[in-house]
This record gives sequence, structure tokens and C-alpha cells, in this order.
Amino acid sequence: MYQALYRRYRPKSFDELLGQSHITTTLRNQIQKESVGHAYLFSGTRGTGKTSAAKIFSRAVNCLNPQDGNPCNQCENCKGILEETVMDVIEMDAASNNSVDDIRDLREKVVYPPAKVKYKVYIIDEVHMLSKGAFNALLKTLEEPPKHLIFILATTEPERLPQTILSRCQRFDFKRITNQDLVLNMKNIIEELSLDVDDKVLSLIARNSDGAMRDALSLLDQCISFGGDKIDYENAIGILGIANKDLVFEMINDIKEKNLEKALLSIDEIIQNGKDIHQFIKDIITHFRNLMVVKSSKNPSNILDLDDIEGYISQSKSMDMEYILKALEIFTEAESQAKWSTQPRIILEMAAIKLVNAEDELTLLERVERLEKGLGPVRDRINPNVTETKEVPIENTPIRNSVSNEGVKTEATKADKPREEAPKPKIIDDGKDLSLDIVVSQWQSVLQQIKSSKISLYALIIEGELLSLENNLLTIGYKENFGFHQQAISKKENKEFVEQIVSTYFNKNIGINFIMGNKKIQPKEAKQDEGKEEAIKGVVDFFGEDIVEIK
Repeated sequence: MYQALYRRYRPKSFDELLGQSHITTTLRNQIQKESVGHAYLFSGTRGTGKTSAAKIFSRAVNCLNPQDGNPCNQCENCKGILEETVMDVIEMDAASNNSVDDIRDLREKVVYPPAKVKYKVYIIDEVHMLSKGAFNALLKTLEEPPKHLIFILATTEPERLPQTILSRCQRFDFKRITNQDLVLNMKNIIEELSLDVDDKVLSLIARNSDGAMRDALSLLDQCISFGGDKIDYENAIGILGIANKDLVFEMINDIKEKNLEKALLSIDEIIQNGKDIHQFIKDIITHFRNLMVVKSSKNPSNILDLDDIEGYISQSKSMDMEYILKALEIFTEAESQAKWSTQPRIILEMAAIKLVNAEDELTLLERVERLEKGLGPVRDRINPNVTETKEVPIENTPIRNSVSNEGVKTEATKADKPREEAPKPKIIDDGKDLSLDIVVSQWQSVLQQIKSSKISLYALIIEGELLSLENNLLTIGYKENFGFHQQAISKKENKEFVEQIVSTYFNKNIGINFIMGNKKIQPKEAKQDEGKEEAIKGVVDFFGEDIVEIK
């Protein structure tokens, strides 16, 4: 009967367990010194060797002829455990045996000594799946087990285990296996099987296995089943459902050059070829991650294991880091949305369109900062030759105390400079009543004064809506999507600047309150009048219009 590669080539000694030397060295030393613990916790991502290490350990502690802490795999005990004829090494799956009754049954059996070997070993896989009651039932046995008993708990989610369990175990964290180790192991296997496999195929499989040896061997098994004795790169891409790297490069270039039609055609080609959309989104995220590393690292080859790193370096030169980070943000969000969508293709196409328009979108914060620094419109910043600035001779420039005589000021800069240095005029109350209706009728004139004084505040306040005026306190509200405007204009210096202009305009000391929401606030007087009218109506209804006289 055919046996899958990951089972056929499962490590049989600690020396064959790749990428976990920090764990295997400790376990071998414990076996050699006969200082074996009673409970171990093996944690780590899938396919990193947790169960394999547990099985090797179960043979090593019971081996009749151990070799440097490794099992010999030749003695009666080792062969019996390998062939699963020794009943003293028990492997159970906590996902299907997670009830209190299952653990109580285990507790009743562990008291009996092993029949053939030195230690009775229980390997509990996916231990985090045990119920709370099952953990409590296991706790006492785990704390003080019989001398002949060893527990090995394996899990991919150690954070779900109670602290009472964790504190009673020796914990070993398994690392992801490096791509170099994955490729080396697969090379040894294909040499033994006398297969002709392109090195690019092995690198491709390693990159898509996420550090898991089991996943890598499963993908290799799939390729062998399709290609037979010879596997080339193009066949591997088709088998694994991975988009051709050249196509990904081409699509990213189309998006960067704002050629949306070609980018959408590339997506259509990928889907028509039967590629998995979710996998393709992951490929794009990986691609931009590689661009990010290349862009930010002096020696990217130390971080990335890529055959064509020069291609990434070349493409990264046409992008700035802000664009790459924006792309990662857009496609990461698309990946999470596509998981639950019945139309993942639309999610992918939307993400491509968002990225095409990403460079044209400037946040309001950037606009405000640009205006406050006197940089002018975006086009002036991109092409400074469009608008020529006129130099003003130093001797003709009025010098203020707050301005140092260190350079030439342009007319544009002086025009945009807020008039904050001038002393604040004294506000004299004209004694006239001021209502919200009056403020509303003259609000555009107030806004024009704010605009001519400080255009950045005009950009913030114009999105607000006048809600109420009570006791000379003017309330301005902002809709839900304008939270940034409300926060920015509520800063002390901005708020005081607007209050000064409004107070000067209406000849009253007016305070301003900027809030979220655009619901009109009724004055207290209006509410009192409404209450009074309701009371009068109630009296009239009770006594009748003929009796009641309203004065």
C-alpha cells in the first residue's frame, strides 16, 4: 500500500529532526543523564515535528540500547513501538477524546505499570481541545503521576491551556523550519526516489509551506503524482494553484502605471486558468512584503530566500515605502474580506482599483500640514517650476521681532502666514441681542474672514454645521465622517483663533464648542415655553375654555 511521503520519511531519531536542535539537544541530555521529567509540553505551528519528537522520545526512554540519547530503532522495544504493537505507548487525540469521562478513564489506566517497557508514555495531541472539566480531571494526575508514567502534550495553541497545566510541564517551543532545511530534506528524498525535480520547484514548495515540513512533503507528493519522474516549474505552478511570478510582477506594474484595464485582464486570466483567488491574494501580499523588505534593507538576501531578488530590487525603485505599505494594507484587508465573501473575485478587483487610485488620494492631514507650512497646492510641490516665486529684497522687507534676518521671504509665504503675531483686539460688547439666525445669515462672511486669515482652519470649519447659540456659546457640530476635522479644530490654538475672529465680527465675547453630531439643539427658553404651553393646554382641557381666562 502506498504511504504518503510525510509518513514514509517521518524522522526516526533526534538527529533527523530538522530545525529543532535547541529541543533535541536538551531531550538527549536528559535521556543520557536519566533525568527524564514526568510531563512535557510541545508547542508550535503545524508540521514542525511535535508528534515526531514525542514518538522519538517515547522510544528513546524505553530503548534497550540507546545511542547518544537517540533510540537505536533495532531493539525489541523500539521495533514494537514503531510497529505499534507495544500497548504501553498510547497516542490519543484530544479533539475526539476531550470529555471528562475520557480523562477519568485515562486516570484509571495510568496506575497500572507498563507490561513490557520501562515507561508508560501518553502522547496527547491537540491538548488544547480538552474541555475545562477534562483539564481539571487531568490536573492531579499530571502533578503527581506514578514513577513509571510520562505525559507528552502537543498543541498548536498553548495560550488556550490553563496556567495550572502549563506550570506542571516542561515546555518546548518548536520553531518554523527554514526554507533551506526544507529544500535540503526534499533534495535528499528526491535523490532517494531517483526523481528529476527542478530546484526552482523545491524553492517554490518551501516558500508556500510556511515552515511546515509536513506541508512541504504533501505538496511535493502532489507534484510527483502529476509529473511522474520529471517535474518542471511551470507544471508545479499549475498543480499548486499558484500564480506565475512573472504574471504577478506584470500585474503590479500595471497597477503602478494606472493601467487598470490590463490589471483586471490579468486577474481574469488567472481565474480562467483555475487559480485559487484566495491563494492569489496571498501571493500579492507576499510580493509586496518582499518589496517592503527589499526597500528597507541594505542586504535583503539575508532576509529573503528568493531566486530573482534583482527583479524585486528593480521594481521597488519605482515605488516609495508609503505606496508599498498602502498596498499591503489594502490587500490584507481584501484577504480577510474574501474569506467570508461568496464573490472573492469582486473583493480582489476592488482592491486593485483602490491601489490604482491610492497615489491620487492625499489625506486631509497632509493637506492641512502642507497649507500650514505654506507649501501651496499639490501641483506646485510636484512641479515647482509651474509657479515662479518672486524674491523680495531684504532691505525692503519689514522686520518683526519674531522673524530672524536669515533669508528671503516669498510673497506667497507671507500671504499664507497667519496673523497670530498681532496683538489681540479688545472686544467691546455692543449690547445688542445676538441669535442663532443672525449668526447663520452672516456666517459666510465670517468664513471668508477665517479663510483670508488662515486657510487651513477654513478647510476644517467649513465642514461644521451651526447648531445652537446660548449664553454667547456657539455650538458647531460635525457629521460622523468628519471626526478628524473636529479634533483638529478643537486644539487650543485653533479654537482660540476662530473665537477671536467670530467675537470681533459680532462685537461680543463668543465662545465656541466643537462637537460630533449635527442635531439641532433647542434653547432652554424654547423648551420652557413648550412646557408652559403644554401646561395651559392641560388646564383648558380640564376646566373648559369658558371658565379659563389666559392673561
